[in-house]
Formats: sequence, structure tokens, C-alpha cells
Amino acid sequence: MCGIIGYTGRKSACPILLDGLQTLEYRGYDSAGILVEENGAFTFVKKAGRLENLRQALAGRTIEGTCGIGHTRWATHGGPTDENAHPHGTPRVMLVHNGIFENYLDLKADLLKQGYTFSSQTDTEVIACAIDSRYHGDPIAAIRSVLADTVGAYALAILFADRPGEIYAARQNAPLLIALGEGETFLASDLCGVIEHTNRYYPLEEGELAVLTPDGCTVFDAQGRQIEKAVLEVDWTIEQAQKDGYEDFMLKEIHEQPDALRNTVTPRVREGLPCFDADGVTDAFLARFRRIHIIGCGTAMHAGLVGRAVIEKLARIPVAVEVASEFRYNDPILTPDTLVVVISQSGETADSLAALRLAKERGCMTLAVVNVAGSSIARAADRVIYTYAGPEVSVCSTKAYTVQLAVMYLLAFQLARVNLRITDEQAEHLTASLLAAGDAIRSVVELDALFCEQAASLQSEEHLFFLGRGLDYALACEGSLKLKEISYIHCEAYAAGELKHGTISLITDGVPVIALATQGPLFGKVLSNIREVKARGARVLLIARKDARDLCSEADGLIPLPEGEDLFLPFAAVTALQLIAYHTAKLRGCDIDKPRNLAKSVTVE
Repeated sequence: MCGIIGYTGRKSACPILLDGLQTLEYRGYDSAGILVEENGAFTFVKKAGRLENLRQALAGRTIEGTCGIGHTRWATHGGPTDENAHPHGTPRVMLVHNGIFENYLDLKADLLKQGYTFSSQTDTEVIACAIDSRYHGDPIAAIRSVLADTVGAYALAILFADRPGEIYAARQNAPLLIALGEGETFLASDLCGVIEHTNRYYPLEEGELAVLTPDGCTVFDAQGRQIEKAVLEVDWTIEQAQKDGYEDFMLKEIHEQPDALRNTVTPRVREGLPCFDADGVTDAFLARFRRIHIIGCGTAMHAGLVGRAVIEKLARIPVAVEVASEFRYNDPILTPDTLVVVISQSGETADSLAALRLAKERGCMTLAVVNVAGSSIARAADRVIYTYAGPEVSVCSTKAYTVQLAVMYLLAFQLARVNLRITDEQAEHLTASLLAAGDAIRSVVELDALFCEQAASLQSEEHLFFLGRGLDYALACEGSLKLKEISYIHCEAYAAGELKHGTISLITDGVPVIALATQGPLFGKVLSNIREVKARGARVLLIARKDARDLCSEADGLIPLPEGEDLFLPFAAVTALQLIAYHTAKLRGCDIDKPRNLAKSVTVE
């Protein structure tokens, strides 16, 4: 959840650390801190709140030194205070940490008996003191000794006062990578933190430990053997992660969706037909499966809901969609002919990674749909489909959802072909329609004034309901999540037919209801649901096809969607939902890209 940055080289470390934390702040922004080592002495500054508070504490000065570590925090143990901010440690050992040590209280009890005192409520300070207590001149031995006695997840960046210029790194169930420059070496929890300096990197695997120096990095595996790592190169630049004139990253990323969709789909189209051969997802691979489980969290799970509907409609294969955090505790029924699809933007989502590992233990083939190359889920899965969305910085996910949908649709087409449910001609038509969905997204984005108008009618509300049927219910779930994430309005999504089974008791005069109607055969049912809530005083904003005239006449407000096939209208509809959330939050004065209590990559269970 937190952001880690490390630098050792020949340049001043302080500005590199601060700039790196700036790009990583989306991973956590309860507090921030940096530490620089010079001639065996540590100098650190840490402050609660946003990174700007840390910059102000430095008052424009640069801490001297060419080796250091930094951290942006998303609180797990103890509130966001100066004392709980990272780094933590002793005059001999200091570190920053991402993750949770579940048994830290046992370690703390032993350390208290040894005379150690603690100034924070964190598990991190306990680990730093534990390493200090076992350090007798061999940093790796001390680190391994402590980690062998821990339970939990961690990414660690550690400095020893008597090892100038060296950074020690370790990871287990939390992302961490090494990036290589000329005469300098970087450590980061995300490539965004270092891409300004180098595009050459490799991720650390589970249980690996690394020693960084200005001249390179030495890596040891979980058994303590020195190993060689293959260096990877990323093909996007820091400019792609900047706002490019947009007021917020979220708005920029909404506008990027047509290009992201094209970048995801086009490499998987051959002679007009879907083709995943380059991903290793061949026709022979897909033909093996009689059932599919789709696993995800939040937005990724909502993409899975749409994926289920499209796959079942076209390929006639039964699909179960489950929240990753529940999947492995439900003792799922998994058979060798079941494909488990794990969807994750970051590829580091802890619950999703745990679900994937359970599926593999049960003998199932796994397919990851992720955006980040070399991420933990990508490396653990049997097959990977990368979504090519490019960097998504806003905590509130938009373009990542759209490209996840695109992959689900394309998989549905190919599964239908493999199972002889559709012809090549039909598949070609569906693939062309999927690519054309980018134009529908553009047409929705152009309705900016209309979204501002509708947002003005919602900005003072504290409760709101979303309604939809079929694919529109899946969209309603995502629309509700988007609005509550960044506007802090309490809102809930319901399958429209379920509202009258209890929840309609909450509909009173003036309560806003956002209703979706993109599926022609369900218009009559949706019309009845709209009339039900209006009879009880609801104010209805309708997102619907332009030709849904009876529906439109009943609504108090309308967001018209471009004409098109029902199956592909979710791409336009979700863009409308994203823009409603964006403009409502903007009018409420919320921090769009960094909503409270949230982090981009959720690496704790």
C-alpha cells in the first residue's frame, strides 16, 4: 500500500528521494519521510500528512549525502502522526517498510525485556529494533534471522550506519524492484518512482534479498544463494505519467480510454479475428475449460461481472465471479477443467494474489489480466494478458477498468469461436464493434457541460442509489464505487428488481436515483422500476440510449448515450458514470486523485 524509494550513487540523494516519493504518493499519503546516510551518520525528516508537509519541514534545504531511503505511508499500525511515519530504527539500523508483520507484538515483548524502547505504534519500528538486536557485523545474517521469525508481508529498505553507500532490500508478498543506472542504483515499490532516471529494472521475487551499491546490485534467493537476475526494460516514459494539462490525473485517464482500449485490443486481432497466441492463450489452451472463475477486488471484480455476462451469453460457459478476499475462505469447488482468471490493475493486490495461489494449489490453470509487467500476479500466473493501459496514477481507477472490460469481451469472442458458438464472420463483426467502442467513449467525453450540470444537482446530497438490470447492474456497481470513492457520498447499487424487496423503504422525497438503461429488451422492466421510485418522491437521473424515448420522458435528468449495439454500450455508459463521479467530487472540493483512506495498490489482506 505504501511507497518505497531508495537511491545510492554519486548524486545528492535528497532531491531524488523527494521526487520519487512525489510520483509514488498515490500509493499512500498519510505521512512521508526520508533518510540520508553520510559518513556513517543518519539524518532523517518525517511528517504526518501529504508529502508537501515533508517538503515544508525541510524548508528548502537539502540533506547532504548520496545514499538514502524514503517512504509514503498508508496507515496500518497507529494513526498518521509524525512518530508513526517512516523511517524507524536505531542509530545503527534504520528502515522503511511496506506491509504488515502479524506477530510483531511477540517480538516487541522480547525487545522490551532487552531494554529497547519504542516511540511509535508501528510494527515497523519493532522489526528495525529486532534487526539491530541481532546485528553483529553481518547485515544479511541479521535480516534473515529476524525475517525467519516473522509472519506477514513486507517490502523492506534497510540502512546500516557502518555500511555506507549500501541499501539492503527484502520482500515477501509486497512489491519491490531494483532499477539500474550508470553509477547509481535505485530501489522502488513501483517503476513510476524511478522511470525518470532509468528504464532498466528487475523485480525481486518472494523471499529474495538484495544489496544495492552505486555500482550495481547483488541478489540472494530465499535459500541465501547468490543469483543472477534478467534485466527488463520498460517502454513508457515519465511524461506518460504526467497530467499533460489536465487538472487531475483522473480526468486525463478518462480521456485516455479510447487510446487505451485500442492499445489493448489491436495486438490481439489478426485478420479481423481475436487472437491471443502471442500471450500463450491459444485456442487449444482455451478449449480445455468447461468452467471459469473470475477473481478480483473492487473495480476489477466489477469488470469480472460484465465479463461473466458476456462470456456466458456468447460462449455458453458457466462463469462464477467472486471477491478475492472471500474466494479462498469459501472452500471453492475447483476442478481441472476450471480456468481461474485473476484481474488486477497493479498485479500486486494481496487478496487476488492469495486467491491465485490457492487456485494453483488446487491444480487449476490460472490466467492473469493485469496492467503492470513483471508484477507479482503476472509472475505467479500460468498465463498473462497485459492490458497496456499505460500508467494509471489516480487512485480511482478508470482506464484500467475499460481495458479490463475489453480483454473480457475479446476472451468471450474467442471462447465462443473455440466452442463453435459463433462463426468467424460473427467474431469479426464483434471484434470490429469492440474497437469502435472507443468512438462511443469519445462522444460521451464531449458532453462535459452536461455532466457539470448534473453534478451540480448531486453535490449537496449525502445518499444516492444506482439501479440497473443485467449488464447495467454490473455497471451500477462500478458507478456507485466511483462516486463514493472520490465524492464521499454514501451510495449503493442495486439490481433494479431487488429495490422493492426492502430498500425501497429508503426512497423518500428528493432522494436521487441514477438509473441505467442500455439493454433494449429490459427497457420495459427498467421503466417500471423508475416509476416505482418516482412514486415515492425520487429524483431520477437516467443514463440511456437516445432511442429509449419512454424511459427518457419519465426521468428528471438525462445523460444520452450514442446509438449502438446493446452489448457494447457499457463502454460509453461507464464513461458517463466516471464523469458524474469526477464532476460531483470536484464541486464538493474533494481531492480527486488521492481520496481519503485509499491507496492505489492494496498489498495487505
